[in-house]
Amino acid sequence: MTRRLTVAERHAAADKDLLLSEIAARSSWSQFLVEQAVLVFGWEHDTFSCNLLRDVLPELGHGFLGAAINALRQGGVIEHTGQYVPSTSPATHGHPIAVWKLSPRGVEIAAKRRAARRSAA
Repeated sequence: MTRRLTVAERHAAADKDLLLSEIAARSSWSQFLVEQAVLVFGWEHDTFSCNLLRDVLPELGHGFLGAAINALRQGGVIEHTGQYVPSTSPATHGHPIAVWKLSPRGVEIAAKRRAARRSAA
């Protein structure tokens, strides 16, 4: 039986030009794309919340945001800062949502991907 990769392992191993056919072959390809967006956003910002991410994701990605955040947290790629902000989503009526940052493991993954992209250019 093949061992399933963790979220951190999937992102660490993903080449910068992941083939669309590879993404589509995954049952959770939309979540994977949102996870990649969160990783990039975390690299570019010290801290972030789903409020900020919803502003930059296409509408389709909003439904996968919670699952992506949870998977990245469980995979040790992001960590909670201990802070909360009110949600700007009308559906949540302003309830508190977590503020996140890349974990040391997430910073390492993002740095390696950025270096690989620069060396390929």
